[in-house]
Amino acid sequence: MRILYLIGGWASLLLAGLGVLLPLLPTVPLVNLSAYCFARSSPRLEAWLVEHPTMGPHIQAWRTRGAISRRGKWAAAAAFAVGIAASAALAPWPWWLAPIIAAAICLPWLWSRPDA
Repeated sequence: MRILYLIGGWASLLLAGLGVLLPLLPTVPLVNLSAYCFARSSPRLEAWLVEHPTMGPHIQAWRTRGAISRRGKWAAAAAFAVGIAASAALAPWPWWLAPIIAAAICLPWLWSRPDA
């Protein structure tokens, strides 16, 4: 089971790295998932993530208060807007509705979280 968590941690960290470049791919939740998986497979990798100067504060805020930074909330909203605009411009009906539905589900929940 430890190997599966280790693979899951690396896979979600890789996807988080892609999320920096691609709209609609959530970066911080994937980093949090990596920390979760690493906590169950590699204490050294978990410590590296939790103590990382960029990622660590987000993980700690989520673990202690379930909080998301206001900047992160705005970045997610902007990423949804870009994804919706790109889909509306490039995808045929009804496929461009998918990011609108995702935003309608995710953004209210996201903004309901406490600010970090």
